[in-house]
Amino acid sequence: MKHLLKTATILMGASALAVSAFAMDAQAQSRAVNLILSPTDADGLITLGELFEGAGAASGVVVGRRAGPSAVLDAAQVQVAARRAGLDWANTAGIRRIIVREGGGAPIAVQSAMASAPARAGAMVEALTFTRSLSAGEVIQPEDVMWTQVQAHLAPAAGPQDAAEIIGLSARRPLRAGQPVNIRDLAAPQVIARNDMVEVLYQDNGIELTITGRAQRNAMQGDTVSILNLQSNRTIEAVALAPGRAIAGPAAQMMRSASTRSNPYAAR
Repeated sequence: MKHLLKTATILMGASALAVSAFAMDAQAQSRAVNLILSPTDADGLITLGELFEGAGAASGVVVGRRAGPSAVLDAAQVQVAARRAGLDWANTAGIRRIIVREGGGAPIAVQSAMASAPARAGAMVEALTFTRSLSAGEVIQPEDVMWTQVQAHLAPAAGPQDAAEIIGLSARRPLRAGQPVNIRDLAAPQVIARNDMVEVLYQDNGIELTITGRAQRNAMQGDTVSILNLQSNRTIEAVALAPGRAIAGPAAQMMRSASTRSNPYAAR
């Protein structure tokens, strides 16, 4: 019996050493990498080498496909794929999606010219389409769109040339799977609903005041919204920032102007 216990102890010790050695070996093989700031792809197959600096032997591992001028990858899925290939990407910046653009600019220009040219019978063009049906108000996620071949006359003149332009916007009306993306069908997502209690920040020349009031209508980010001050029973015009938050005063007007200039969907 003592002999058997001694043998079992030796085997358990050897097993623990083997596990420890394996863990140390795996850690030694894991290579810390940094994400390339503006990753590009030339052939439609997105690899770890095109996403990370110093990918080494894992450079050829394919983690996504690009069928148009750009592709949007889920950062968490890329992180898992990199870890499996022996790469350690910490993602300390908390990046949620990675946009990979075409390596050369010529094909994008060609596509733009094709889209704006008169449609020929039977001609096919690349267009951004929905991968699933969306309800009104749903926010567009990276996996909700993809580049596909459609008949030229079905491609909208107001179609986006880059998937990154529409990620994070919401559907104005129900949209069906396979339908080409039309920017007129999209808007900034609603952040305030009518009767929501909203905290309004007033800023002017270094002065900051905060009140809480009731929203008089629905508002998307960057929209002007009327807020009823329940204490004074007066209405304040503010700009919606986020759920339950708005800003008023000169800073709000500047933000509204900047939002309209930077977001072509805001005025649609």
